[in-house]
Amino acid sequence: MVDKITIAFVLGAVLVLGGLGPNIATMIQTAEGHGVQAQLQSRFVRIEDETFNRQSLQTGEVVTLQGSFVSLVDKPLRAWSSIFSESTNAGNRWEMLARDPPGNVFSIPGNSVVDYELSARALEPGVYHVHTQLNIEKVGPGLGPGQTVVVEGEPILKPIPYTNIAYQSIIIAVGYVITFATRPWQVI
Repeated sequence: MVDKITIAFVLGAVLVLGGLGPNIATMIQTAEGHGVQAQLQSRFVRIEDETFNRQSLQTGEVVTLQGSFVSLVDKPLRAWSSIFSESTNAGNRWEMLARDPPGNVFSIPGNSVVDYELSARALEPGVYHVHTQLNIEKVGPGLGPGQTVVVEGEPILKPIPYTNIAYQSIIIAVGYVITFATRPWQVI
């Protein structure tokens, strides 16, 4: 008798929570802060003094972001920087031209300040909110405060590098062959 009562109670609770769950979720308020760094990231590195060389440009022209990465920890961190942009249009097309510190991945020494500079060419018109994006290995991304940048002009279409696509496809195919060749087959 207890088993039937328990099952009925559990089923009733699932039905009630299933019906009320979406309503409860809409009652819970969320908070968002534009330009606020992720909490986890801000304990490791802070992006300070983010400046832009211009607020409006034509397609084909370059925007440059400058600032400082301030390490808040004792140990060195591996990181890479880029530009993150949000837009009301479907665009968000930028061509990265230069990074300083150079290279894709660089080191931020513990308790230090690293000045940075990022340059990108605008490829598509739109109104963008552009941020410095810093990705820290094993931590994740963080954004600088950002600024609105207006891009006008005709879109610039870049040719697709089919040789890179073919090369990457071959590398991926080889990886799949190795994975399936070394994986013990399971019977389902």
